Amino acid sequence: MISIRTKLFLNISFLLVFFVLAAWCLSALFLEGFYTRNKKSALIDSALAIDALYRAGDKNIALELERIANQIGAGIIITDSDGYLKYSSFERLANRQVAAIPPRAGAMDKPPPPAITIIAREDIDGNSVLESQNDQGLNVRFMLLRRRLSGGDVLVIRLPLAAVTESAAYANRFMAFSGLLAILAGCTWAYFFARRFTVPLRDLSNVAASISRLDFSQWCHIDGDDEVGRLGKSVNNLSSQLSKAIAALNEKNRQLAADVEKERNLDKLRRSFVSNVSHELKTPISLILGYAEGLRENVVRDKADKEYYCAVIADEAEKMAKLVNGLLDLSQIESGYFRLERTDFDLSLLLDEIALKYRAILYEKDITLRIERPSSLMVNGDILRIEQVITNMLNNAITHAAGARLVKITAEAAGDRARVNVYNTGGHIPQESLGDLWQSFYKADKARTRELGGHGLGLSIVRAIQELHGNAYGVENVAGGVRFWFALYKAS
Repeated sequence: MISIRTKLFLNISFLLVFFVLAAWCLSALFLEGFYTRNKKSALIDSALAIDALYRAGDKNIALELERIANQIGAGIIITDSDGYLKYSSFERLANRQVAAIPPRAGAMDKPPPPAITIIAREDIDGNSVLESQNDQGLNVRFMLLRRRLSGGDVLVIRLPLAAVTESAAYANRFMAFSGLLAILAGCTWAYFFARRFTVPLRDLSNVAASISRLDFSQWCHIDGDDEVGRLGKSVNNLSSQLSKAIAALNEKNRQLAADVEKERNLDKLRRSFVSNVSHELKTPISLILGYAEGLRENVVRDKADKEYYCAVIADEAEKMAKLVNGLLDLSQIESGYFRLERTDFDLSLLLDEIALKYRAILYEKDITLRIERPSSLMVNGDILRIEQVITNMLNNAITHAAGARLVKITAEAAGDRARVNVYNTGGHIPQESLGDLWQSFYKADKARTRELGGHGLGLSIVRAIQELHGNAYGVENVAGGVRFWFALYKAS
């Protein structure tokens, strides 16, 4: 396929060669005739001018005649009515200041008639005749104008046409030479012009090809405010708009994929949630039904056994109540309709109050609680929900404390945030389970579920409360145990 650069170069070169050849052909065919017509007009004008001088009796007519002869490149002869020579430009006068035309020279008789053939004859007016002659003796063509002057004298202006033919030939040769130079220069200019003209088009083509491949990294670098420059700017704008549109479309596709994946996960979580709730409620309901049936059937008659049956029913009912309350709290927080009651409060004072509430439980379970916090640490948040976060983490730490049976709570300021750490001694959590601890009903050690008495909702409630506050949270295995932590904003 021929490129547009080659096509443009060939077309410009063809037009240049065509016009140069056309100009040369026109010159070769018509230039000599054009010269001849102009010389004819010059002869007629010169004859009229000489006639005017002759009638005016100008004293310097001889000098004027010589000047006219030299100007038009012709010979001028004036004879009387009998044909005797009165003036000839072929014989220069010794004195250029002759006042009038020299008198008739007796020695100058009528010249013998030359061997002349008249080729064409044209009457100009009643006093002038124009002839085209061929001097057979000289083998030269002439253009001759004969005019009758006042007093009966005859003016003859004789112009050799060889000079006209030679001038036309010289002009044609010069036209051919200059045309050749013009073709060479023009073709060279056409090559560089085509190259320069097609560079921005190639740039546009490359950018368009990149756009077709959805690659919007390339740009048109075209200077100027002409049509090509405006086209380059339009292509750049199109590329930018397409890039933004496709990026937005890809983002929407990713969001849609994420939403679909989220919906799948939610569906999976719903099924898991129903299964977990059923599992958590199955055991206490079975125990309550069994012990209630025993009491109704009077299976036991001893007062102590009846009290034991009642205690089991009450204990299982309390576990069910805790489960339902936890589910209600989690549902309320995750629904999006729950509103936090943010206030500024002293975190150190809150930790002291929580430690006081758990004194009896810690004593009963033989667990040591240490609290390290500044004397005052003002933070911002929903104090009831933050207290719930701390108690859930503390309950989790108390449940899993082992070994030295130590639980330690630390609070410290970190920039514009405060961080609370809840540490308990004991075994590490499997690394692959750290990210799943925040899911509802998840338990790393399922074999100890009933023994530990938890439902797996405490940490999921912590996650929901912290996400609602816009604060971070996490868990990590450390030397000698596990550390849960969460952050909250300091009071401004």
